[in-house]
Amino acid sequence: MILAPDLTDIELAAEIADGAGRILEAIRHGGLLGGGQLGDTGDALAQAWIARVLRAHRPHDAVLSEEAPDGVARLSADRVWIIDPLDGTRDYAAHRPDYAVHVALTLGGQPASSAVSLPATGELFRSDTVAAPTGPRTGNLAVSRSRATPGMFRVAERLGLTPVSLGSAGVKTMAVVRGDVDVYLHAGGQYEWDSCAPVGVARAAGLHCSRLDGSELEYNTADPYLPDLVVCRPEIAGEVLDALQRG
Repeated sequence: MILAPDLTDIELAAEIADGAGRILEAIRHGGLLGGGQLGDTGDALAQAWIARVLRAHRPHDAVLSEEAPDGVARLSADRVWIIDPLDGTRDYAAHRPDYAVHVALTLGGQPASSAVSLPATGELFRSDTVAAPTGPRTGNLAVSRSRATPGMFRVAERLGLTPVSLGSAGVKTMAVVRGDVDVYLHAGGQYEWDSCAPVGVARAAGLHCSRLDGSELEYNTADPYLPDLVVCRPEIAGEVLDALQRG
């Protein structure tokens, strides 16, 4: 068996995110599958490939993935990979571009080496190379296409921002990283795999990332449900959090 040369953690995270994205795009080839069949096939094949790669290259690390059974062993592990093989399954199944692959290695419950792939646009964001957004503020706020809550629109109005509906949490977070929107708010329920890798990349770009109440995001917890998230440009973090506290 011939394996790629030894990779650093961030190199491996990036290769996995990119490779899984290429697999997902190939599965959509020709429009031969659609709807639930396409989503289920993408989830299963991306998960199977990622699991095999991690077993080959990091056999002693623990893994938490949306598409795999959870286990208590990860709770005592310092090195835990938190994976979403296909974030935005509905958008992927509908042949929309806004889906993502999330790959993060956490150390002590925080993302350390993170990569987010946006396969439909060929973009790969890495925590070791990402740059802070440049240019003026856009006046846009990213919200979930399928689970935006009334409170998010009230906050947008209070801040004078225009809501922009997008799919995957990774797509929305990378929109802040890229400078397409100023803020991403989510209150409709999420899990650790939805935000871990995107938060790792966003933090590396110097963005503010927290719960809606301003508290720290914690990963590799016993219950991986992590229901809300704010990612924004740091210079407006105080203003955004204040608006959120006012409901």
